[in-house]
Amino acid sequence: MKYIVFTLTVAVAVIVMFFAFNTKSKSYAVINGHSFDIEMAITDSQKSKGLAKYEKIPESFGMLFLFGKADYYSFWMKNMKFPIDIIYINDNKIVDIFKNVPNPKSKSEVPKTIKPSLPSDKVLEINAGLSDKYNFKRGDSVRINPAP
Repeated sequence: MKYIVFTLTVAVAVIVMFFAFNTKSKSYAVINGHSFDIEMAITDSQKSKGLAKYEKIPESFGMLFLFGKADYYSFWMKNMKFPIDIIYINDNKIVDIFKNVPNPKSKSEVPKTIKPSLPSDKVLEINAGLSDKYNFKRGDSVRINPAP
């Protein structure tokens, strides 16, 4: 009987640990009913690398850069391998969109610096052309889940 109780206890512990370590809560952003699985860029290292670590990304994927306060954060396309749309967000509303920002054609090309016209506390990067495809515009609401 002790053996059965011990075996059941170990089995339950293994199952609990499996789900605890293998279940990631998905983060996503929703704009105008269009959902993007997002990777959060929170640390300076994550923000510095950004999407440049990818050769390409799926249409339903983006990277969300989180900042502690609203300000005029600059972005550039250093080491990027594909063009993107850069969406500046403040208080969960789009404040600026830079569409079809091109990636550098060579390593020696100095990428253009992008800076918003209004302060933002978040920036969402998605594949180029999706802002037009889904008709995103200034003032659109952005829902982030789970909320940062």
